[in-house]
Amino acid sequence: MGERSVRIEIYGADVVCASCVNAPSSKDTYEWLQAAIDRKYPGHPYRIEYIDIESDITDEAQKLVAEQVLNDEYFYPLVMVEGEVVGEGYIQLKPVFTELEKHGFVPQS
Repeated sequence: MGERSVRIEIYGADVVCASCVNAPSSKDTYEWLQAAIDRKYPGHPYRIEYIDIESDITDEAQKLVAEQVLNDEYFYPLVMVEGEVVGEGYIQLKPVFTELEKHGFVPQS
């Protein structure tokens, strides 16, 4: 049975959110998270996508989440794994890794 690729979505904007003054930008978070996942879980299939909440989003589900972020229901960057919110605003690795491991990711020792 082939491994299913886990979907990771990062919602953000070019402007750093007002309450996240010292936090990295959404794009930086995306790159940092991707590097961290590759380091800890080499070879695991996943798709990581950056969604600019201010862009024209065609995917209905993503559009809905982006609107929630724009309406301040979530802070950004917002990180979701398979549709589950695992972090918002100031992103930490532990909750992201915990969620990935629920989907069968095994850390490299």
